[in-house]
Amino acid sequence: MATIRLGFGRQNFCLLKRRSFLLLKLTAVVFAVLLFCEFLIYYLVIFQCHWPEMKTPAYGGEKENPEPVLKAIFLADTHLLGEVRGHWLDKLRREWQMERAFQTALWLLQPEVIFILGDIFDEGKWSSSQAWADDVERFQKMFRHPRHVQLKVVAGNHDIGFHYQMNMYKIKRFEKVFNPERLFSWKGVNFVLVNSVALEGDGCNICSEAEAELIAISHQLNCSREEHRSTRCGDGPPLPASAPVLLQHFPLYRRSDANCSGEDAAPPDERGIPFKERYDVLSREASQKLLWWLRPRLVLSGHTHSACEVLHGAGTPELSVPSFSWRNRNNPSFIMGSITPTDYALAKCYLPFEDTVLIIYCGAAGFLVVLILVHCGLLGSPFLLGWNLLRKPKTT
Repeated sequence: MATIRLGFGRQNFCLLKRRSFLLLKLTAVVFAVLLFCEFLIYYLVIFQCHWPEMKTPAYGGEKENPEPVLKAIFLADTHLLGEVRGHWLDKLRREWQMERAFQTALWLLQPEVIFILGDIFDEGKWSSSQAWADDVERFQKMFRHPRHVQLKVVAGNHDIGFHYQMNMYKIKRFEKVFNPERLFSWKGVNFVLVNSVALEGDGCNICSEAEAELIAISHQLNCSREEHRSTRCGDGPPLPASAPVLLQHFPLYRRSDANCSGEDAAPPDERGIPFKERYDVLSREASQKLLWWLRPRLVLSGHTHSACEVLHGAGTPELSVPSFSWRNRNNPSFIMGSITPTDYALAKCYLPFEDTVLIIYCGAAGFLVVLILVHCGLLGSPFLLGWNLLRKPKTT
């Protein structure tokens, strides 16, 4: 009887040991997959991005000293989900992706300034005061940054509404949080940040004020280009004598994305769809005004969620920056710019593809299922039977 009890105890011990070993293996696999998909993959992908180098040495004219290079990141259309259209699981997944991508890029790339080209929020155009405060709190957590790194934003139609939804309350609420500057200069580089939603051209008070601001900035830029300042330029400190970089949410007018290409351009079946003025792109009139007033050397915009490169007027290049969120793209990205007062170089940095992460999770789930079935002896028997059949000698 004692021998039987001892054998039964050993059998239970072996069974418990096998189950514990299985649980340990399952835990190790789950932890490894989560660690890779939620943390390490961002370092692995963004580590491959590098700041672009100037095609020519960064020298200004006949100066002996090289011009300082400003390292800037441009991203767009984060669309933080709100309380109305945002499911908690969707918000958790997409916001974690953007937070990890942003924080990893900060750590690996060490930018000096970051520009977000509008549509920071998804429901800012109609959110209540409490919902707005909650969204802002989440944004500040996700896009936290050191004090020496500057974060600049422009308003998008989802932040303050389209022209027919926009009002001073929404604009002031946005400006109270982000304190946007219309003209920003650093290291000799001028940036003009435009509220493109206000360029409707119908003479409304908000639109008139926006145009007046741009005309004043145009005057400042023209004065900076003069070798001998005239009396009309005033006595204030002059701006750097550098053609500006224009930043806005709506792209300048173009008929469609038909001439856009690349893996992050709009899908082929959507590229030929004509754009609506004042909805998909700025109007022809507003676009011409911006080019005439500011004479930018480069334009960057968002809104379309897809990449595109176009030339305007006398050859002014514009880049549409794709969305930064998995909710809008399977392959989000951002632009890295090395900029001097006289030159610039741009490069694109892709984030992890969402379907890559999903495939890894599906593969890991399948592996766990196989592991459990093998442990339970439900998978080994068919394989063993097939192997024995193959080994069975043929009879004649």
